[in-house]
Amino acid sequence: MTRPVFSPPLHTRPSALVFDACNAGVMLRAVLFVQLVIATAAMFGADSLWEWLSSMSLLTAASLPGTLVWLITACSLKYQLQRMSMRGQYLAGVLLGALAGLYACAMLSFIGLSKPPWLASAVTGGLLAALLVTALVLRARGNTPAQTQARLAELQSRIRPHFLFNTLNSAIALIRAEPAKAETMLEDLSDLFRYALAEPHSTTTLAQEIELAQRYLSIEQVRFGERLQLQWQLDESAHHALLPPLLLQPLVENAIRHGVEPSTAGSKLQVRTERRGEQALIHIVNSLPAAGEKRPEERPDKGNGIALENVKARLSLLHDLNGSFSAGEHKGLFVVRISVPLEPQPSAPSTTPSHANTDSR
Repeated sequence: MTRPVFSPPLHTRPSALVFDACNAGVMLRAVLFVQLVIATAAMFGADSLWEWLSSMSLLTAASLPGTLVWLITACSLKYQLQRMSMRGQYLAGVLLGALAGLYACAMLSFIGLSKPPWLASAVTGGLLAALLVTALVLRARGNTPAQTQARLAELQSRIRPHFLFNTLNSAIALIRAEPAKAETMLEDLSDLFRYALAEPHSTTTLAQEIELAQRYLSIEQVRFGERLQLQWQLDESAHHALLPPLLLQPLVENAIRHGVEPSTAGSKLQVRTERRGEQALIHIVNSLPAAGEKRPEERPDKGNGIALENVKARLSLLHDLNGSFSAGEHKGLFVVRISVPLEPQPSAPSTTPSHANTDSR
């Protein structure tokens, strides 16, 4: 029986969000940026350190609430801003900045400033907002090189002769004895190529990444047999979390290359997902070869480190301070831990294969 064809993920945001004021990293950078400008502006006209501190304190008392109002308003209007064009988002950000400047000036008036500079405050607020939004846009564009690098690395992995030839040889060996298994194996290989060659996309769901990893590990399961002991512990309530595409497969591939291949006795590989509050946790754990086991010749490449650094960088670009990544050895195991925020509006239920919550041999 032929299985449904695996389609590349189509889950992307309706349009590019120029600035996400709900992001903790954006909030922190916005506050620090405005405070730096305020501290610099307070130097003008200050004849002593005390005068500078007094002036900065007065300006901070007005600008900090204004900055927080800008962030809170932009965060509340996140989805409305997302429906706008990029130019519209720029204009909305500047307009909100001008209103925040007027709010800051109102704070100065409340404090007791005799002649509050209303027009100057509005212009300054709009200008600071424009500079901040521009900085965030330039930072977001840094995502493109990282995605391109990851995509090229993934394409190389897909067509690497070592992986491709082993898969084809295994399928050929199964054609007469177990034709159904050979067909399934070739379908998995075809799906991996189809995914890698699909049109670029900025985000995908954890459910799609899990399915892709399952296709890859299904192929490797045929190759290693009992040497590869798979365990899936999946919490589907966390599977609508957004991830950069082609993220999990390089991690499970590393587990195969550095855990299963060098070990004569084989290795255990566990993929676990969990929802904890408003965070999705992903754990990839594989056992390492024992000290007495014979390892293959030392590899000169540093593929494992490159893949881990690439994953960390791409997560940081997508989720900033809201996401986290760690990897390292612990008691004979190599543990990768990823934490990403869950979207407030979950996507449609995932179509994760039915064997996802069972142990494999």
